[in-house]
Amino acid sequence: MHDIRAIRDNPAAFVSGWSSRGVEDAQAVVDRALELDRQLRAAQTAGQEALAKRNAASKLIGAAMAKKDMAEADRLKAEVEALKGEIAAAEKVEAEVGKELRDLLAAQKNLAADDVPDGEDEAGNVEVSRWGEPREGGQAKDHADLGEALGLLDFEAAARMSGARFAVLKGGLARLERAVGQFMLDVQTAEHGYLEVNPPYLVRDEAMFGTGQLPKFEEDLFRVGEHLLIPTAEVSLTNLVREQILPEDQLAEPMRLTALTPCFRAEAGSAGRDTRGLIRQHQFHKVELVSITRPEDSEAEHERMVRCAEVVLEKLELPYRRMLLCKGDMGFSARKTFDLEVWLPSQGTYREISSCSNCGDFQARRMDARFKRAGEKKTEFVHTLNGSGLAVGRTLVAIMENYQDEDGRIAVPPALLPYMGGVTHVGA
Repeated sequence: MHDIRAIRDNPAAFVSGWSSRGVEDAQAVVDRALELDRQLRAAQTAGQEALAKRNAASKLIGAAMAKKDMAEADRLKAEVEALKGEIAAAEKVEAEVGKELRDLLAAQKNLAADDVPDGEDEAGNVEVSRWGEPREGGQAKDHADLGEALGLLDFEAAARMSGARFAVLKGGLARLERAVGQFMLDVQTAEHGYLEVNPPYLVRDEAMFGTGQLPKFEEDLFRVGEHLLIPTAEVSLTNLVREQILPEDQLAEPMRLTALTPCFRAEAGSAGRDTRGLIRQHQFHKVELVSITRPEDSEAEHERMVRCAEVVLEKLELPYRRMLLCKGDMGFSARKTFDLEVWLPSQGTYREISSCSNCGDFQARRMDARFKRAGEKKTEFVHTLNGSGLAVGRTLVAIMENYQDEDGRIAVPPALLPYMGGVTHVGA
């Protein structure tokens, strides 16, 4: 969400910022916002002036009646009634214009940080670093073919009961997925200091609005009655501070939260992409990381969060690279995003496995999440950050492809052996 005062003070910055993020005719958006702001303030002023006049006239009615000046009393009563109409008309304009202005601003993306590169899509992303050596030699099987050949991955059974983009995992593969999630959660809580949370999977529209999924991305969500299924635990974890004013000492160290949850995505805008396999499912598990910070701490916390995700890949010995996303490829709420991409031998390329974003105060404004510094009367918006630590299903895919052997089995990464009860290979 954007502060209309900031747009009023520096409209050119928003024209430039939104244009660089792919907003068509950003100048028209800014012009409309400023015009609605002018109308809103004019209606507020008119309403306040009419209210003041009504209150003054109301006091004079009693004085006129005390003097038995009924003509003056009747005139004042008529004036009060007319002013009531002016107040109601101003309130109507204020409500209608205010809603249009809020809706307009709520539909606009966050502005990018200064060090985010220009670019329209993923071609403009910048590689920052690499870790590990990609597997070379031999013909690696695609994870879907490998899982089906082992009889441990069943897409047909899932399709019969649920339709496309669902999967049934069985036996050792199901256990390996469970081990992956538990391992990630243990790393993030025991080693990185995140507080484990078991949040609701169903949330109200207000929660989705707070983190930026609504109103723009409603078609990508699953609705259940009056609730929505979370597309990521970012929604539940970040909304823990909605409509709160935190004391500064509660943020002396960033508030760090994590959860292992199922995630549900309709993927309405991704037709034809990764329709086979586990890469893009309607239902999957993910370990989410969320941080709540003071404004001056969010940049350092962003770097720390990315490292917390990278450590998991390094412990699993999975080659990956870090990418700084360009302005055109970032998510709606992000001001700066790093993606981690893991090596998939069957595709001979890196694929996204984690996305870590600093959202600044963008989500906090939508949730009204604030903090108060010691000794200060005014409040400030917190900064929010979120990232995958990691996506469980995509990590399973990477393990299947990078740890497959010539016999078609999947070796269990050393870091996961304590979670597998002595099982060293899946499909043995």
